[in-house]
Amino acid sequence: MAAAVLRGDEELLTGRWWGLVMLAALCAGCGNGDSMESIGGPTMGSTWSVKYVRHAGLADPAQVRGEVEGILGEVDRQMSTYRSDSDIERFNALPADSCQTLPAAVLNLIRVGEQLSIQSEGSYDLTVEPLMNLWGFGPQGREETVPDPAALAEVMQRVGHQHLRIEGERLCKDAAVEVDFNSIAAGYAVDAIAIRLQAMGIDNYLVEATGELKANGKKLNGSPWRIALEEPRDDRQVAERIIDVDGYGVSTSGDYRSYFLQDGRRYSHTLDARSGRPVLHELASVTVIHPSALMADGLSTLLLILGPEKARDYAQKNDIAAFFVLRADTGFVTGTSQAFEQLMAAKN
Repeated sequence: MAAAVLRGDEELLTGRWWGLVMLAALCAGCGNGDSMESIGGPTMGSTWSVKYVRHAGLADPAQVRGEVEGILGEVDRQMSTYRSDSDIERFNALPADSCQTLPAAVLNLIRVGEQLSIQSEGSYDLTVEPLMNLWGFGPQGREETVPDPAALAEVMQRVGHQHLRIEGERLCKDAAVEVDFNSIAAGYAVDAIAIRLQAMGIDNYLVEATGELKANGKKLNGSPWRIALEEPRDDRQVAERIIDVDGYGVSTSGDYRSYFLQDGRRYSHTLDARSGRPVLHELASVTVIHPSALMADGLSTLLLILGPEKARDYAQKNDIAAFFVLRADTGFVTGTSQAFEQLMAAKN
């Protein structure tokens, strides 16, 4: 659940485990009939929120709420792994050598997932739902525990993007794979909401869904939307860095909110599809800033899986604006990609 703590004219909102916090001035009726509107509600087991500057003649909060809830409802019906009647779960229930007609949005996410899987040499993969369940983190997970090696080996036979193919409007599989969109669905939803707001004439907004967000324009008083990148702690919130955002999606993936301990070892929900096991390295969280919230969502997960050295190399090679937080003996240390520093410098 999101929590809100008022601090003067700012509101501190937290998303899900990956730890994004938003700082947004709340001001209403500040001249020319304009106002700052704020709406929100539950979605995907967490929350969503939209803040926007309403000029005279633009959509009122009730209209915007209806549009946003329509988009989120469609995403849930198409992509949720927590309802058996969603489009993707009906596909997941099919046996090997099956095909199913799916919406264009679902097929587009499959293509994005394939791209990220290839670029990560298979570390990132959308077909990890059986692994998530096996380790106790998925919708059908029964117990958070280290699985038996034989069970892990069996599940690994059903993991891998190479088992999927798109034929026209159909998604097909040659093994009993199960697709999990949790690493990109929220980012997709944020982009879809942003596009709808723009179509409604709303140019100044901050959209958030389950911690993924996108900001455009300015707040009512002309100041920028400000995002605090949170230190990866599970006991309290500490802002590592505060950035201005305009025209970008922001996503943070971290291993510090969903994990279990067994025999003195920490196992996070972030899985490497090549090994079928949780990642074990010092990289605690990654924030990616990208024009597409969808790509920021997927890339932050991909970089977290790769680990500190490979993630830095990948970000440098692909010109990705990334902010890294690593565990060290003395606490946490941070690092950035060149693209991140260039983006921050351009805003100053």
